[in-house]
Amino acid sequence: MNLKAFWENKAFKIVVGFEALVLVVILGFTVYNHRKSSVKMVMGGAFQNQVIHREDEKLENKEPSMDLEKFFRPSKLPAINDRVKDFKFFDEFYGKSPDKIKIPSELLKTPEDTVINYFSILKEGAGSFEEGKSTGCGTLGTATAPYPIAYNFLTTDYRKKLSYKQYLESFKNIFHISLLKVREVPKREDHPDSIPYFIEIETIEGTDKGMGQFAYYYGFVYLTKEGKDYKISDVDFRGENYLCAPYHGWSYDAEAVVDIKYGNWCSLVKERQPMEQEGYVKKVPFKGTDGNEYLIKFFTLTNGTDVEVGQYKKNSKGEWEEIILNPEKCLEKKN
Repeated sequence: MNLKAFWENKAFKIVVGFEALVLVVILGFTVYNHRKSSVKMVMGGAFQNQVIHREDEKLENKEPSMDLEKFFRPSKLPAINDRVKDFKFFDEFYGKSPDKIKIPSELLKTPEDTVINYFSILKEGAGSFEEGKSTGCGTLGTATAPYPIAYNFLTTDYRKKLSYKQYLESFKNIFHISLLKVREVPKREDHPDSIPYFIEIETIEGTDKGMGQFAYYYGFVYLTKEGKDYKISDVDFRGENYLCAPYHGWSYDAEAVVDIKYGNWCSLVKERQPMEQEGYVKKVPFKGTDGNEYLIKFFTLTNGTDVEVGQYKKNSKGEWEEIILNPEKCLEKKN
């Protein structure tokens, strides 16, 4: 091969190599752009699912007593609804329709027993997902086994108002319920014939990102006696918000609530005394302009906000008596 032929051949190879490189760059850029446009974006970045390897391969040294609770709940409070220790509990009821299930009376002995046992049964229940949502897992917990059992914790009247189909539907996209707080509170104006219990729960819920997220609710469970058993006659929930309190308003702070609702609205506060706090319970006492002594009780939620749960007035014996005050009516009169 002469020198001219050598350089012509080398130039040809360089051109071909350069063209191939350009083609690779163009293809790479096209694929990158396609992937970029099809990837879900969240908070200004590309969203990807966490990789969780299925248990196709078992670990020989895996301890059976491993604490799995840490994977379910970030809250520091222990889950109170821990009375169902074994999934075998559900065997007795498996395959039965709700109308064929009889709840053992030992689970309904006291109002508090009823509430804790009810949520213990529901704890690892897992119904269906809302369309387009998931937690990124397959079958969860005890699947739908708890719901026909739990439905029978409701009073006959409550079940007449809420069909089993509606009840089951209400658990859609809610998984792994942890009961964080349960405590009896004073009678409530809208349920004068029931025994009210304050509750706070933590759930895992599916999302359209294919991952579970924690959601917190608080509310009241109302109980009445049906024969020898205490059953649930009503329940109401409120979702906890994690952004409003830091940015808006005053109604999330116990002392501010007393100052404004009972002071400004009702002109009842002569002197507010120091707040007393024990755990998540806050008590705000004050001397009234009518000469009486009052105390307003609050519970602090997981999101840090305070919820009013009871009002009291000191009687002639120096004891706190439950009362019902409605500051909203004071505000109506002012307006």
